[in-house]
Amino acid sequence: MKSITVFCGSSFGSDDIFKEQAFLLGQTLAKQDIQLIYGGADVGLMGAVADGALHENGKVIGILPHFLQSKEIAYKNLSELILVETMHERKTKMNDLCDGVIVLPGGYGTLEEFFEMITWAQLGLHKKPIGILNIDGFYDDLISLVQNMVDKGFLKQINRDMLLISENIDELLEKMRNYQAPTVGKWISKDKV
Repeated sequence: MKSITVFCGSSFGSDDIFKEQAFLLGQTLAKQDIQLIYGGADVGLMGAVADGALHENGKVIGILPHFLQSKEIAYKNLSELILVETMHERKTKMNDLCDGVIVLPGGYGTLEEFFEMITWAQLGLHKKPIGILNIDGFYDDLISLVQNMVDKGFLKQINRDMLLISENIDELLEKMRNYQAPTVGKWISKDKV
């Protein structure tokens, strides 16, 4: 993996551990010579993960829609800041530039980004590993919900198993390196989208 997209909140949350782990993730990626792709902002966990990578002289590419420049405050010292028109264009560009995805704590936007990427993987539009860094059990309820989807017949176990989860950065990165995408697609091919 040469580059990883990180989806995360534009706030810090209620516990210092979220900021600490975001910063540590950025540091770890830079130390392992993995380029960070993220939302381009200088606020919340988004800023913390970029800070961590830049602290270790890592390469950081931010993707930010023009209309969010004033709300999310573009990070000034990135390796590269790419401005796009729409949120969908942002996610598409982040997907195009990365070899995998890590999801940190966040709100609706983070979940929307995560679910779109895992849906694309389920449909066979990409074969990239998608990991949740489950800091302080933040995603425990979501993980239970996903298992309930399997138990109730709305999701296949093979698609549930596409989701890589750990509370430990190094363990999560190792799972991502060893990931093999399912060979069974859902219903469509990329050229049909």
